[in-house]
Amino acid sequence: MQVPQLGDRSVPTHAELGSLLPGGALMRGGSYSVQGSLALALALVADASASGLWCGAVGFPDLGLESAAAIGIALERFVLVPRPGDRALNAVATLSEVLSIVLTRTSGSVRQADADRVAARLRERGAVLICVGDWPHPTSTLRVIDSSWQGLGTGRGVLGERTLTVQTRDRRGPSTRTIKFDGGRPSVSRTRFLEALR
Repeated sequence: MQVPQLGDRSVPTHAELGSLLPGGALMRGGSYSVQGSLALALALVADASASGLWCGAVGFPDLGLESAAAIGIALERFVLVPRPGDRALNAVATLSEVLSIVLTRTSGSVRQADADRVAARLRERGAVLICVGDWPHPTSTLRVIDSSWQGLGTGRGVLGERTLTVQTRDRRGPSTRTIKFDGGRPSVSRTRFLEALR
């Protein structure tokens, strides 16, 4: 495992998703709240993982590893802590010392003191937290409010384009963006993204 480097604050992020984020990419030391879509959270991890960075997930006992691999996550550099119990935030804080991105989920509210402790570790180590659910004072909140596929007719056709409507809230203010992934001559990463989100 590599220790995250602090020279460049940005982490490789899928080009289609960069417009959702302040600075156009995930930033080291940042925390991101993704609501309404585990697939979007995984897609945010994919390019960093494919580029060679170590990533991990805490608290996802039913995570579909085939779908994660299809999106582009390199499973050989992906640490999974499926059932951390009531020590999930301890696991997140510990993993942020050696991983570039840690994915977790919350089922209830996170105490501010716990969030502050994790945030300090993220800044110190240059790691990124992506939380599926609510997180106190995130760098950015992304909420999927609509999702649709094009390309299917009545009983025929091929899934060709995925449209996600995402509400974002960050230092730029609130906004709504539509992201499209088209199926006409897609790149490899875009194909994987489409397949994994079916």
